Amino acid sequence: MNNRIAELRDDHQLTQQMLADEVGVSRQTIISLERGKYNPSILLAHKIAARFGLSIEDVFLFEEDE
Repeated sequence: MNNRIAELRDDHQLTQQMLADEVGVSRQTIISLERGKYNPSILLAHKIAARFGLSIEDVFLFEEDE
């Protein structure tokens, strides 16, 4: 699953650690999400999307063949 987390962090001038602290996960989790190595729980996806004032679908890009 692709996502826009790194782009959104840059737009909002947030470090990986800052975002991790705000949504209650480790920096390593944010790194894994950005690299597409980890799919978040629905709760975490919601927290991240809400942090940026977006819907989950605007942050996480779902593809039919995944």
